[in-house]
Amino acid sequence: MGAPAAAGQPTVDQVDYAALFAAAPSPYLVLSPGLMIVGVNEAYCRATGRTGQDLLGQHLFDAFPGNPADPEANGVLNLSASLERVLATRKPDTMAVQRYDIPVAAQPGVFEERWWSTVNTPVLGPDGRAAWIIHRVEDVSSFVRERRQRQRDSTAPQGRRAEGMEAELYARAKELERLNDELRRAHARERQVAITLQEAMLHSPDLARHSNVAVRYLPAIGSLNVCGDWYDTADLTDGRFTVAVGDVVGHGLEAATVMGMLRSALSAASRAVAGPAQALEILGLYARSVDGALAATAVTALVDTRSQLIIYSSAGHPPPVLMHRDGTCELLDQATDPPLGARPEHVPRPQAGTTYHPGDVLVLYTDGLVERRDEDIDTGLRRLTDTLARCKGLGPERLADTLLARLGVSHGARDDIALVVVGL
Repeated sequence: MGAPAAAGQPTVDQVDYAALFAAAPSPYLVLSPGLMIVGVNEAYCRATGRTGQDLLGQHLFDAFPGNPADPEANGVLNLSASLERVLATRKPDTMAVQRYDIPVAAQPGVFEERWWSTVNTPVLGPDGRAAWIIHRVEDVSSFVRERRQRQRDSTAPQGRRAEGMEAELYARAKELERLNDELRRAHARERQVAITLQEAMLHSPDLARHSNVAVRYLPAIGSLNVCGDWYDTADLTDGRFTVAVGDVVGHGLEAATVMGMLRSALSAASRAVAGPAQALEILGLYARSVDGALAATAVTALVDTRSQLIIYSSAGHPPPVLMHRDGTCELLDQATDPPLGARPEHVPRPQAGTTYHPGDVLVLYTDGLVERRDEDIDTGLRRLTDTLARCKGLGPERLADTLLARLGVSHGARDDIALVVVGL
């Protein structure tokens, strides 16, 4: 047993941790799993020139967006990937020193060049998942600038502050090297197996005939993770083709096996019946005979290039987005029904249609692209449409990559992602 507290000395349960956090000399943020800022200390406010009132309640990347004037800016992308790793692995993630410019509070639209050394640490809840993320940064901009100056003038003296920062950076770099080596050994082979297997299962012969269609599949960050997400393209007759995405509940080989069965069944049904609703009806009936297929979701759309018409139907899946040439986005949510096998008796599925114009873009995706923990799905859909609007004019391949990057999931997320982008 420990010695009793001396008379007049505070005990552990009397420590004011909020005051300690506020007074900590290093800059800290506390983030929710949805990356909302829920805590900020005074050192962080001083380092960024912002106030707690400015930051609390904001999404991290709304408060600190990327610098639009720097086409090579990758601070948002790298930080997002680090935070996703923390949520997925529930382990601290030490980032390499990187440039991340921040907005100047008194000058809207103006960004100041900054360099940061960052450590992101999860705080686990009772369920073992990350309930919060402690985001600690050190502003090393002055060290970087002094180092540049020394390179220009080899006789410039190195001050004590620069020496201290260099030692800190060296220690961080060695820690990062060790952690990265462990991570690569643990996941590189498994992730490659996952991607290779999934690509083989998702092979679509008709896709090769569509240079206007881009597809992406990203397994969730973590261990071996073949999954139930899929995409497909099927050519019909008279300038018509279908595109589809779907999601089987669960992960691993069992979910991937079910995914393969449902994907093949929908591909066959799409070629044999009149439209998407009938194809999903057949798929729903088939799903009842497949173990693990109940509650799977799917959406399929028929593109008729002659009449410039999209006909679609959804079984419990997030709605496709039709982005018009002017950047406005339309959610195709007028034919949504419960997931496959959700009804005890067969009921015809709904179907809806909308016209499009040349230059429009159709985007289908699985929920890993938009859903974030502790966040309403409508928030994720707004983030998707807002991001798409900023990507107008891009071709399908570039749009797919840009969309994943700007949503912070180009290196994967906590859930798998299937994405189809159709240039119309």
